[in-house]
Amino acid sequence: MDHKRDEENGLDGNYNSEVETEHMKKMEKENQEEKEEEEEEMSVERIFEGKEVPSWREQLTVRAFVVSFILSVLFTFIVMKLNLTTGIIPSLNVSAGLLGFFFVSVWTKFLDKSGLLKQPFTRQENTVIQTCVVASSGIAFSGGFGSYLFGMSQAIAKQSENAGGNEEYKNPTVAWMIGFLFVVSFLGLFSVVPLRKIMIVDFKLTYPSGTATAHLINSFHTPQGAKLAKKQVRALGKYFSFSFLWGFFQWFFAAGDNCGFAGFPTFGLKAYKYKFFFDFSATYVGVGMICPYIVNISLLVGGILSWGLMWPLIETRKGDWYPADLPSSNIHGLQGYKIFIAIATILGDGLYNFFKVLGQTLLGLFYQLQYKNMSGVPPIEGRCTPRSSSTSYNDTRRTQVFLKDQIPTSFAIGGYIAIAAISMATLPHIFPQLKWYYILVIYLVAPTMAFCNAYGCGLTDWSLASTYGKLAIFSIGAWAGAAHGGVIAGLAACGVMMNIVSTASDLMQDFKTGYLTLASPRSMFVSQFIGTAMGCVISPCVFWLFYKAFDDLGQSGSEYPAPYALVYHNMAVLGVEGISNLPKNCFTLCCVFFGAAILVNLVRDAVGRKRAQFIPIPMAMAIPFYLGPYFAIDMCVGSLILFIWQRMNKAKAEAFGPAVASGLICGDGIWTLPSSILALAGVKQPICMKFLSRATNARVDKFLGA
Repeated sequence: MDHKRDEENGLDGNYNSEVETEHMKKMEKENQEEKEEEEEEMSVERIFEGKEVPSWREQLTVRAFVVSFILSVLFTFIVMKLNLTTGIIPSLNVSAGLLGFFFVSVWTKFLDKSGLLKQPFTRQENTVIQTCVVASSGIAFSGGFGSYLFGMSQAIAKQSENAGGNEEYKNPTVAWMIGFLFVVSFLGLFSVVPLRKIMIVDFKLTYPSGTATAHLINSFHTPQGAKLAKKQVRALGKYFSFSFLWGFFQWFFAAGDNCGFAGFPTFGLKAYKYKFFFDFSATYVGVGMICPYIVNISLLVGGILSWGLMWPLIETRKGDWYPADLPSSNIHGLQGYKIFIAIATILGDGLYNFFKVLGQTLLGLFYQLQYKNMSGVPPIEGRCTPRSSSTSYNDTRRTQVFLKDQIPTSFAIGGYIAIAAISMATLPHIFPQLKWYYILVIYLVAPTMAFCNAYGCGLTDWSLASTYGKLAIFSIGAWAGAAHGGVIAGLAACGVMMNIVSTASDLMQDFKTGYLTLASPRSMFVSQFIGTAMGCVISPCVFWLFYKAFDDLGQSGSEYPAPYALVYHNMAVLGVEGISNLPKNCFTLCCVFFGAAILVNLVRDAVGRKRAQFIPIPMAMAIPFYLGPYFAIDMCVGSLILFIWQRMNKAKAEAFGPAVASGLICGDGIWTLPSSILALAGVKQPICMKFLSRATNARVDKFLGA
């Protein structure tokens, strides 16, 4: 024993023997870990080996689409609220899969006890529900209700007020919004269907979100997973109830502007003036529990940099850099610095990641094709070594099912051409500024963009749909010009491009989920198609409810400021008119922040993933530039809760954290439905809870006493 200890410490034997021994131990450990991973992977399809896979038609059940419709309405309200408040939308895949499992499980259990159950609930049906719900609620984002579409409205255009004073706008109505979404939302589905085998089977792209969702759904349908899922649903329901009732309670105290708990000056009245306060939002505490720590910290750092440092300094230049008599909301005053510096930072970050992902896509594609040409067999999950029989069983089984129900390429190409033709004929009637030849050019380049986005998403889990949309704003807007409605043309083109590339990457994520749960590609496509159709109706109706219920929708400082609507509108103005209307020194500051965003991203990539988690993300830092840091404080509170919970009980936090967060988001989000109905009915809150300084309070008391 002593001799062995001496040898390992280099006191006996030679150095090479020590290194070789350590290397062999390391290799044995890695082989053991790899073997364990393969055994774990093996267990997935072995568990379900005795269960027959239903046909693609049997996976598409009436109950699945009834549940999908109910959940789609719920999640659309949540996404719409997030869209119109901060624009930060976390992944809701876990919530959709969990709630879908819960509702259909209860349904089938009731029918089973009644002796009326004809078809058991399968993981394939669960995948269909999750796909349909995510596709439907995704339209609330890609439909532009918090960005380009609402950015066309008069309410947003008034806040921009360009120097020409001849502002274009198109106010939303339910009819044209539904028509617009129906002619642009389906093209992305047809654009990447022919590539599904290459992406999923040949290249074995990861699609992390799709893979994680598949593992979740697979676990639900095992005995142990079903028990855990029931506990998670119970936790979600508990915090859903708390969040809903908390929103209801807060409503009573918000009878006017800056009233209620949302106006509580947590850090003092001076800090409150610069948006530093905790507004007691259950939604953003929940969002903070889901978002990575670095995102929440980046938001807070951006808020401190802008509202704690830059805007107070620029305010001291009033009368020099911009006219002193301008209202705070005027685009030629302080508001202009807030918006355009945020735009510059977002563009810098977006373009850097666009070229980064594009480079990774092209490089990855080159290596995939080169390896295929050299060996005749494509690499599997990045490994060139032969696979074990256990893993091969999973791959063989999944590939067999995935390739069983083919979607004809002729159907995909024909569908794309037909919808493109309908779109070119229809869109100019909705937006006269958007000429048919602009649309034709977009549709010619869109499949390439959709492929790049879907491939990049498979590598990085990062969809750059909004970046492609911004490119369309500048290119089509500049092409149309100010004299021919370039602002509206650019925003409409953004919608066309965003919907294509967003739905394309979403569908490929769903194909990956279906591949891992043995759901048919046909059922995935049909589910995505039906979910998209649901979203094209549900989302405009939900937005219309917000639009009619809240008169100050889109106004800075209101409950629903829709920050990205103003950002997108001003991007379009900038693309059409150039930089001539910017306030003094604003362009210089924009260049500085554009360059800084690129530099920070370069540093993040240079230092490696481990150290990059301590460097803020420029895109996240830019969001509070316009809104203020109050929601970032909420999200950091959510992060702190999760951090403490993980320290106390990591296993429980990882198992129930997403469910608790989803409950907080869902409860507060669904409260917007009754609050909107109350607003439409003219029911006002009875109390205004407001906080005043001691001197102001004395003056108020004196006035009331007089």
